[in-house]
Amino acid sequence: MKGFVARLDEINQLADTSPGFVWRLKDGDSAVSINAYEDPTILVNMSVWEDLESLKNYVYRSVHIELLKERNSWFTKMTDAHQALWWIPASRTPTVDEAKEKLKHFQENGPSEYAFNFAKNFPAPTK
Repeated sequence: MKGFVARLDEINQLADTSPGFVWRLKDGDSAVSINAYEDPTILVNMSVWEDLESLKNYVYRSVHIELLKERNSWFTKMTDAHQALWWIPASRTPTVDEAKEKLKHFQENGPSEYAFNFAKNFPAPTK
């Protein structure tokens, strides 16, 4: 984890200053101390972006991709889906409990308008 922790401030700062970034879950400077599950090895990472393209640019077209390529040396590979995306109104901040519910729904039902992933996503709802 040393390599991951050493780059965490850099990657969080990159997110905070990336086009389309709105908010990220944190306790202090990061979210690594937030325990959402009984298993203390599960880290929670949540952020809000203006649109899916901005998030994709940050995740796959920035320095962040370097951390993705190294993740297997820091984390145990999860067998279940470990990521869920969903749309929220612009004025709302999601909660950890909401994220857990969305992820569970995604794991049990696959991608839908309720919760999806990068590979199978849905457009933002119209008003």
